[in-house]
Amino acid sequence: MSQLTESPTSPASIPVTETPAAPSVPIAPAVDVALLGEQLMGRWGDIRRTARTLSARADMKRVEGQSMLEHRERVMGQLHALVTEKAVHRAFPISVGGNENHGGNIAGFEELVLADPSLQIKSGVQWGLFGAAVMHLGTEYHHKKYLPGIMNLEIPGAFAMTETGHGSDVAAVGTTATFDTHSGEFVLNTPFRAAWKDYLGNAAVDGRAAVVFAQLITQGVNHGVHAFFVPLRDENGFLAGIGGEDDGLKGGLNGIDNGRLHFTDVRVPRADLLNRYGDVAEDGTYSSSIASSGRRFFTMLGTLVQGRVSLDGAAVVASKLALTIALTYGSERRQFTAGSESNEEVILDYQRHQRRLLPRLATTYAMSFAHEVFLAKFDGVFSGAHDTDADRQDLETIAAALKPLSTWAALDIIQESREACGGQGFLVENRLTSLRADLDVYVTFEGDNNVLLQLVAKRLLTDYSRRFAHAGPGVMAQFVVDQVNEAAINRTGLRSLVQNVRDFGSTARSVGNIRDEDSQRQLLTDRVQAMVAEIAQHLRPASKLPKVEAAALFNSNQNALIEAARAHGELLQWEAFTDGVHAVEDEGTRQVLTWLRDLFGLSLIEKNAAWYLIHGRISGQRALAITSYIDDRLLPRLREHALDLVAAFEFTPEHIGAPIALGVEKQRQEEARDYYRAQREAGVAPVAEKNIGRSERA
Repeated sequence: MSQLTESPTSPASIPVTETPAAPSVPIAPAVDVALLGEQLMGRWGDIRRTARTLSARADMKRVEGQSMLEHRERVMGQLHALVTEKAVHRAFPISVGGNENHGGNIAGFEELVLADPSLQIKSGVQWGLFGAAVMHLGTEYHHKKYLPGIMNLEIPGAFAMTETGHGSDVAAVGTTATFDTHSGEFVLNTPFRAAWKDYLGNAAVDGRAAVVFAQLITQGVNHGVHAFFVPLRDENGFLAGIGGEDDGLKGGLNGIDNGRLHFTDVRVPRADLLNRYGDVAEDGTYSSSIASSGRRFFTMLGTLVQGRVSLDGAAVVASKLALTIALTYGSERRQFTAGSESNEEVILDYQRHQRRLLPRLATTYAMSFAHEVFLAKFDGVFSGAHDTDADRQDLETIAAALKPLSTWAALDIIQESREACGGQGFLVENRLTSLRADLDVYVTFEGDNNVLLQLVAKRLLTDYSRRFAHAGPGVMAQFVVDQVNEAAINRTGLRSLVQNVRDFGSTARSVGNIRDEDSQRQLLTDRVQAMVAEIAQHLRPASKLPKVEAAALFNSNQNALIEAARAHGELLQWEAFTDGVHAVEDEGTRQVLTWLRDLFGLSLIEKNAAWYLIHGRISGQRALAITSYIDDRLLPRLREHALDLVAAFEFTPEHIGAPIALGVEKQRQEEARDYYRAQREAGVAPVAEKNIGRSERA
């Protein structure tokens, strides 16, 4: 008993008997589906839900089995419906009827993948590439003249950057725009076949105009790639000097009329140069607010980063859809009587099935949380709230890191989901085969994934120096020698890669020392730091080598560069996932998400166990313990919450669309069980041969 010793007249002087604290009752791990769903919807959840309502409409959905021409016509009609529903104006300037909501615009368009990936991509071509190029590379003149028609679809357009001979290397495109001082026009040419613009949505049929990227030449000087607004067709077909071809049937996305364009002495008025970053006077004099041609080029391309943002987000949505189908089916499909003589087992109860799907569910959550961070960064830059050079460089690097990871992961997730559904997954009605085909090209849209990861690696190695963002391998290798050090890596802005790493090699320590948050962070962070440092060491001799030999040295480390960049992107995802876990207020939901985050982090370590073993970061015993912890602890725990975790994605039956995830399989299984039960109860069930005794068989 305790007595307070204040003034005798004070109420506090009255003897007080301490009541023993009630033992704390642990909160049972459980997912608050509504709360988690709200968090996953993110900052622009209202816009996402509006877009999903639109995607659920019968007239907006893909019709399987249509011919290519029928599919194209349907998607073009759906674009008109988007205009009618005012779903396309969000990102455009207020001066032309938009509301300049850049993040919300991307969030809404990402959700269209639920209706049809062709719709999502074709709308992205019209408003996210063609329209965005006019908006970001043009000036007020171009905005007023062209954006209203682009927004209301009076001017369907193509984004003519990629060429047959130059895809990722945009700076080397062959198309030229030479200024003619006598006429005051640019003369546009594709001087050889490899310079034809290729794979362009809207080019084959629907496009009336294009933003064409070409080498701007005036007064005998090539000022590099610039963009031009170029009319393509009128009601009678191609305009003079313009020709093209239909790319024809593709491996997916056949609702989009991809095609090729070529130009022969096509005259473009001087005013139709999109001249925000570079202009040509009447006398042919070139001027730009950015003196460096390399910096100017990357500034122009940087304004078009939203394509990578939307692909990252669409890949996340598609992954969520695939896992919703596969996990729902896995929780209803029964196969083999392993634990019962009469009831078959639900296949999601098998460890192997859990191993196939639950780590991929963890990856999808990591991708989802990372995308929301990415989207907020994008909105901050394009709204002007956070629009410094450093912000734009960070955004470009995050885009180059996350888009490859999410699009590769989406293909893997959809394919594994398809296989996990067996023959049912191969039926077109269950969506997975078409979804896989349509998303295949996402890994090369908006930059080949391997090329993008090289950009990330170069930024890690060069302290994001714009001077070397366009540098060749020889220049880069020589620069690395002096620039890669602790300070340079620490200034990347994405995450400090300089942390002291404890010795994880002791075989006496349990997996508990790895499954905690700080240890996962250290292991994932240390891998990136060590890989970057190792590459820098390998490139050190380049400073004394001729350019050709230095380039060869850089090339010999190319694979290591890409792996380091990939590890960096995975670290970003893990950090975003961890922040998402901390943001959850409900304790039961937070516990389940912590297990899911641990599954993601430990799966990354397990996947790269060879690296951790070779570099002495973990022991062989520790590596085995990680695998055992995943199999024996995390998978069984998360199995119980798998359906809640996908329910939090907030897909309605109209979004899912796959019969096997909408009760058909459950109905079949219940019908079969009722049939056999009735046989047993009526005493008419045949006896299995294996249950007949030897004497009876004799």
